[in-house]
Amino acid sequence: MSHNDTVPLYQSSQSDIDEIENMMSEGFQSGPGSVLPARPPSPIRPSIPVTSSPLVQSNLPPLPPAQKVTPVPVPPSGSSGSEGGKAIGFGSPPNTLTEPVWDTVKRDLARIVSNLKLVVFPNPNREDPGKALRDWDLWGPFFFIVFLGLTLSWSASVKKSEVFAVAFALLAAGAVILTLNVLLLGGHIIFFQSLSLLGYCLFPLDVGAVICMLKDNVILKMIVVCVTLAWSSWAAYPFMSAAVNPRRKALALYPVFLMYVSVGFLIIAID
Repeated sequence: MSHNDTVPLYQSSQSDIDEIENMMSEGFQSGPGSVLPARPPSPIRPSIPVTSSPLVQSNLPPLPPAQKVTPVPVPPSGSSGSEGGKAIGFGSPPNTLTEPVWDTVKRDLARIVSNLKLVVFPNPNREDPGKALRDWDLWGPFFFIVFLGLTLSWSASVKKSEVFAVAFALLAAGAVILTLNVLLLGGHIIFFQSLSLLGYCLFPLDVGAVICMLKDNVILKMIVVCVTLAWSSWAAYPFMSAAVNPRRKALALYPVFLMYVSVGFLIIAID
């Protein structure tokens, strides 16, 4: 094929080429387009002064001079901030796990004597049962229940072990049932606090059982049991009556009186 030969184009291609040439010629004839205005220059930012000194001056007032702290003297080891087992200030209570056994026994005996005075004997705190037996315990009630069972078994001529078992079961189960009765009546009292109270109220009956064991006289037994029964009921009355609603006071006190009457009957009947 020679250079003079020409290749025919399709009609659509020729029209596209003509349109492109027309657009190019119009562009050259109209001249350069409009130019957007230039962006205004940004304002000058203040520069941060740089100094070669390691310390920079400040307008803040100077700090006050440091005050001298006086060291607090530490008490010597062994005192633990207490004297004779009583705390003399704030802080954690003394550790009772490492104390001698005799100190623990003395502290428990002192608590038992204190609670016994508050419950059984007349005192101003009986008007407020919440303060009278706040520091309750179970060692005292356990001792009085066991002592009463042993006294009744010593008084019996036969079947001493059975007498002790019956007395111990009657007192222990009775205290639990009476406490549940108070709680079911809507009483506001702690379960173990009620057990402690009922156990301490057995102290007069313990004294009566000892007297009846020493004096084998039916009339004397009846008088002693009546006096000790009234004493025990008088001791339990303010605590149990204050724990329940006044309308249900009789429902809470009658079972307590019934249990003490049963114990008194055992004291008189055992020969």
